[in-house]
Amino acid sequence: MPASVSTRLLLLVGDSLPFYRLSHVSRMTCSRNSVRFLSRISSDREPLSLASLRFKSEFETAKKSRTDKVEKQSPTVEVTKSKVKVVRSEGIKAVEVSKSFEIDSTLFAAKSFTELGIPPLLLERLEREGFMVPTDVQAAAIPTLLKNHDAVIQSYTGSGKTLAYLLPILSKVGPLKNKSPNGENESGKRTEIEAVIVAPSRELGMQIVREFERLLGPSDKKMVQQLVGGANRSRQEEALKKNKPPIVVGTPGRIAEISASGKLHTHGCRFLVLDEVDELLSFNFRESMHRILEHVGNRSVADSRGPKGPLASRADRQTVMVSATVPFSVIRAAKSWGHDPLLVQARSVMPLDSVIASGPVSLSGPTSISSSNPNMPAPGAKQSLPPALKHYYCVTKLQHKVDTLRRCVHALDAKSVIAFMNHSRQLKDAVFKLEARGMKAAELHGDLGKLGRSTTLKKFKNGEVRVLVTNELSARGLDVAECDLVINLDLPTDSIHYAHRAGRTGRLGRKGTVVTMCEEPEVFVVKKLQKQLGVPIPACEFTEGKLVVTEEEKT
Repeated sequence: MPASVSTRLLLLVGDSLPFYRLSHVSRMTCSRNSVRFLSRISSDREPLSLASLRFKSEFETAKKSRTDKVEKQSPTVEVTKSKVKVVRSEGIKAVEVSKSFEIDSTLFAAKSFTELGIPPLLLERLEREGFMVPTDVQAAAIPTLLKNHDAVIQSYTGSGKTLAYLLPILSKVGPLKNKSPNGENESGKRTEIEAVIVAPSRELGMQIVREFERLLGPSDKKMVQQLVGGANRSRQEEALKKNKPPIVVGTPGRIAEISASGKLHTHGCRFLVLDEVDELLSFNFRESMHRILEHVGNRSVADSRGPKGPLASRADRQTVMVSATVPFSVIRAAKSWGHDPLLVQARSVMPLDSVIASGPVSLSGPTSISSSNPNMPAPGAKQSLPPALKHYYCVTKLQHKVDTLRRCVHALDAKSVIAFMNHSRQLKDAVFKLEARGMKAAELHGDLGKLGRSTTLKKFKNGEVRVLVTNELSARGLDVAECDLVINLDLPTDSIHYAHRAGRTGRLGRKGTVVTMCEEPEVFVVKKLQKQLGVPIPACEFTEGKLVVTEEEKT
């Protein structure tokens, strides 16, 4: 019998195995109880197997037919994606992971946070701080995250994405969380870090910490620890040791640095949030992000006896990625780092795989002016723009840009203005020209120390500074609700950067204006931006103290 089986296999191999695979087979050995292929295959080819040869053994076929019969005759039980579907009959078991999910779409129109499953103590803090009605993205994201789904949250800048992931975390971590079934709040029993939030800049990290502290209150603000670069590292490490916070917020470099020193233990972490994830994918953060993803929520690294491999790093944590724009690089990262992630947008929740396969919601529009198809709209960028914005461009000479900015501010009577330039060395000159004309201005860039940056931001938010001149540093995460005008003194490098700059105004439903200054040869770039973003950007000029749209653009 074994001889006949091995002969049959040899004939099948001879008939169906391509020559390039056959050349790698060194020998076939037969024994009484098994048939083995000992193969030598180069690393760029798949392992040689029955499946790779495009045929199945009669044993597999028989097993499948028996399983099919059982599935037709026996009742099945379907549960959530973390469970399995089990069919039993005569000792045969078929296991299938269910990827189905259920989201109540009526919650998308929720009129209060109570409808979203927020615990009572947290609801009280929200009401105290004036948060009464959830935004569209919050109504979609909060129930999704409370059901433990991994997710990519995409919505325009200023739509409330921070609260969209902060509230589900506080619902399960810290003193405001849901009580245990026996009625007792288990806060303080765990000593491990339970949530890690990563942000690409110090400003965004500190802003997230302030949001946590705002809801936690003065008595519990030590529950969250800030780990950002530019601050004293030893003090941060001391605070970690003394306060044992369940939540840490920081920049990739500092989190990875303290983790490598052995003073930040995140293997038991339950939540990993990557805010502005498309920025975190940049080359500058690659090494730090690799360590964070390898250690946060990955018990197998701490316990060498545990399971290892790509699934081990995703099994013990809930991964949430957040950004106003979601290019394909984020889609790939989400599938690699998360487990069956969902795409959460305003009034919409769908599996990430279905979005890529069906393509009704395209996230892959060109993200660069130099794209091979520059006229194709970029829905991902368009969705990142606040809906109440007005966009204009003004043609002016390079030496007149700052003076045109001054006239623009007066024409629109803007009280809080952010002006973007591409190079930090140009900021000081622009501020000097504005102040020489009597307009209070200040510069903000990465070369300023932590104290200088925080002082400048405080003055800007308090209204002491009318125009904040900055570079790409402030395009992400800078939250100044009163900002009513954004001016691009230099053209953004692509539509994604334009969207992030524009998102500094018109936040949370407010009105805002974006004006782009350009020279005559650069008008074609603005036209490409207009087509990529799918929004009108008419030409304008400033005459007699008013913004006037040119006649040809009106038609």
